[in-house]
Amino acid sequence: MSTTEQSIPRPEYPRPQWQRKNWQNLNGRWSFAFDPGNSGKDRGFSQADHVFGQEIRVPFCPESRLSGLGQTDFTQAVWYQRPFDIGPEALAGRILLHFGAVDYHCEIWINGAAGGSHDGGYSSFSFDITALVRAGTNILTVYAFDDLRGGCQPSGKQSPRFQSSGCSYTRTTGIWQTVWLEFVPTAYLAAADISADYFKGEVSLAVEIAGLGAGQMKEGSLSLTAGLYDLPGELPDRPERWQEIAAADFLAADAARAHAGYHRLTLKPAGKAAIRPWTPGQPQLYGLLIELRDASGKILDQVRSYTGFRNLDLLPYGLYLNGRPVFQRLVLDQGFYPEGIYTAPSDLDLKSDIERSMALGFNGARLHEKVFEARFLYWADRLGYLVWGEQANWGLNIDTGDGLIHFLPEWLEVLRRDRNHPAIIGWCPFNETWDHNGRRQCDEVLRQVYQVTKIVDPSRPVIDTSGNFHVATDIFDVHDYEQDPAVFAGHYQAMREGGAPYVTFADRQHDEGQPYMVSEYGGTWWNPNCQNGWGYGHNPQSETELAGRYEGLTRVLLDNPHICGFCYTQLTDVEQEQNGLYTYDRQLKFSPDIYARIAAVNRTPAAFEQGPALLK
Repeated sequence: MSTTEQSIPRPEYPRPQWQRKNWQNLNGRWSFAFDPGNSGKDRGFSQADHVFGQEIRVPFCPESRLSGLGQTDFTQAVWYQRPFDIGPEALAGRILLHFGAVDYHCEIWINGAAGGSHDGGYSSFSFDITALVRAGTNILTVYAFDDLRGGCQPSGKQSPRFQSSGCSYTRTTGIWQTVWLEFVPTAYLAAADISADYFKGEVSLAVEIAGLGAGQMKEGSLSLTAGLYDLPGELPDRPERWQEIAAADFLAADAARAHAGYHRLTLKPAGKAAIRPWTPGQPQLYGLLIELRDASGKILDQVRSYTGFRNLDLLPYGLYLNGRPVFQRLVLDQGFYPEGIYTAPSDLDLKSDIERSMALGFNGARLHEKVFEARFLYWADRLGYLVWGEQANWGLNIDTGDGLIHFLPEWLEVLRRDRNHPAIIGWCPFNETWDHNGRRQCDEVLRQVYQVTKIVDPSRPVIDTSGNFHVATDIFDVHDYEQDPAVFAGHYQAMREGGAPYVTFADRQHDEGQPYMVSEYGGTWWNPNCQNGWGYGHNPQSETELAGRYEGLTRVLLDNPHICGFCYTQLTDVEQEQNGLYTYDRQLKFSPDIYARIAAVNRTPAAFEQGPALLK
């Protein structure tokens, strides 16, 4: 059952692309304990009657001020506990316990009985706890173990030193996204792969039904129905108000054609001309209502979702969206918040970061060294904001093939959760894979992750490792923090004239004719009031000098017909890194005329965009 009580932090539904009415938010006050010796299991912490000595405010990590603790030292093991009530009617179906994210290894107990475990600090996961709960009050216990210095887990920009330094910041341990219960029938709609093709004017769905026993899917016993609806700007809670424009049924007689447990539907609205595409800044979304019914027509399960009609094509010079070249005017977004660290204080904070970026003329972002929560991607879909999905690979050693074991399972969970978002235009599993203690990266780790990503999602381009050292990539990108616009222009002059592209680390990587983008540049330090901050290169002496540098660097990239996008570092300051366009607490850093100059150059037509449109 949904709740929006003001006392519950982050009360909104955490998974907008797969919504049900029957759910219960478990955020709020939990009992809590630090376990510095990682001995809690031996001391009986998992028992339902164990009493913890502290409290924490979930979903905020113990390092954050919003958690009520603000403990920023290394913490390998933590424990959580809270009661929750289950009505007898819920026991007629299944009860799913969901976690948005827990860093890193997680184990749970229900009423003292083990309920499952999960590895991965950034992917969402769930447990079926039906057999462990009872009507009335139940006790949930959660254990999290986090060893970001061990080399066996992705940790992103979390600092491996006691203090934050350079481009590493305050750590996150344990629960850092919403925890919730979901009440579903015995057989229920588990997931769907949704693809809306603008050129074909149709939506394809591959729907997974979970909880079916042996022989249960017999002819006429169950049916699957999907409706496509024309929506206003909002996504209303009451689907009966939507205007249906297409529908399709999957009958149980078609079960023999189901592939790998997925049951396929196609929705084709009458008249392709009526379909409006999803584009940056003009994001038309369409609602989906998916229902599972029994032989009598009774609805067993109902899920609300949405999609956007759009096609991606990667041509030799760059990315085409719905048949037109789109220059990627991206900004680096690291998703850190002063009060919540990894966790935005509110849903509005997620939306506002996108709006701040778009106000400066950016049409998207690299979601950098972090898997962002589903609510951020929802707002990107709603606002028409292009994003690259990226894993927080820093901290994971990939100098041997063992790195694949610690990376790929979680990355597959990320792809599965986020693949339906129209805002995502590409995947970047790794960023700057530097050598480790003098040992080179294992190229096969990057190659195999690239290949698996393409198999799971062939519709989007994949950058194997942003910046360096490329092994197999659809787009060749470089990071270039040269601060002098004239020197910067010299890097790309030969390419502009049809010659060889600028390649960093030429002894380790080489361009093979892929589309080319500069996926990190700028990073100009500016904060006259911060004495201990840093940024790239020499800091400008005035706001005017900063604006001129921004314009000069950016025009180099916009004016080159062989460059298909840029990503400026970065949207906001993060702790000691003072090279954002806004402060860490999202305040203005410059005078209005400086922001106007930044927005004006960002909105300048790019040479790449003058290319021909595709005829489809």
